[in-house]
Amino acid sequence: MEVIPTPISDLYVLEPRVFGDDRGFFFESYNARAFERATGRRPEFVQDNHSRSRRGVLRGLHYQLGCPQGKLVRVAHGVVFDVAVDLRRSSSTFGQWFGVELSGDNKRQLWVPEGFAHGFLVLSESADFLYKTTDFYAPEEERCIRFDDPDLGIDWPAVDAVNLSDKDRAGALFREAEVFP
Repeated sequence: MEVIPTPISDLYVLEPRVFGDDRGFFFESYNARAFERATGRRPEFVQDNHSRSRRGVLRGLHYQLGCPQGKLVRVAHGVVFDVAVDLRRSSSTFGQWFGVELSGDNKRQLWVPEGFAHGFLVLSESADFLYKTTDFYAPEEERCIRFDDPDLGIDWPAVDAVNLSDKDRAGALFREAEVFP
């Protein structure tokens, strides 16, 4: 596994080693020892999630306050623009975002540690998005920041129309959001 550092501390792009031939391919999507060697962390994942979304669907920017989730995210089929925002007030990169294209073809993954908001925009006709979390989903702890918050200034790729859930449409502005210490 190759680890690509990002400008934000503790946030990593991971490229697995892919073995392929005319029959198809194989790769380890997660290996605890390799992950720890690469990142210095050995998270305990407690939940795996899988979503399918169509072009233009934007999910996020989500996070859980009282029981924050670290997430290891990837795309099995399709293409998304994936974004993480540092919500750790004590961090030198507080309020900064990082975005990367994840796809079934490039097989890249993004490690989003606890203390970050996360979201993605589907760029292909549809996308299957998979992620492991370090804590369980807790709806009472879930928070959302608007994807188009002017203070964050996220440079989302252009799509014909962005499709949001009611919850995401009602997200808080970054300056009013509850964040981590």
